[in-house]
Amino acid sequence: MTFKDLAKKRRSIRTFTEQSVTEEQRKQLMTVALMSPTGKNCRAWEFVIVDDREKLQLLSECKASGAQLIAGAPLAVIVAVDKEKSETWVEDASIACTMLMLQAEDMGLGSCWVEIMNRRREDGTLAEDIIREAFGMPERMGVLAVVAIGYKAQERNLQNEDRLLWDKVHINKW
Repeated sequence: MTFKDLAKKRRSIRTFTEQSVTEEQRKQLMTVALMSPTGKNCRAWEFVIVDDREKLQLLSECKASGAQLIAGAPLAVIVAVDKEKSETWVEDASIACTMLMLQAEDMGLGSCWVEIMNRRREDGTLAEDIIREAFGMPERMGVLAVVAIGYKAQERNLQNEDRLLWDKVHINKW
């Protein structure tokens, strides 16, 4: 499969089967995450692999909407970066999330990015604060996202190249 084919095939998957992600698959996913580039090669990202059902449920309730799918995933990866070590922590975490999702797709797994930064529960509590407290993470860690991963319980159509927004591409001027 070419990289373009992989990019075309990767879609956000929000429903998963109950089949577990194996230890070997986890290692493969994390190997690629740990290869993801960072600003000034600071490699200040850290990852929390979550497969405990109660903790997956907690993650699914960390913000007002959009996280519920985590409860049905067999695996989630919290992607965080030490904000004291990286001035580009948001970008570093974003790249790591993308690498995780592409690797998952390449392995036949589905994934979905769940945004955490600047998201809140209905009572106004920051999702980042909930996650840091629940997982014993230091305050300096910025939690950008949680990537839910598992075997697909749904299939999605490939990206349609006919729908690409080529008018958003500019050459040498706006």
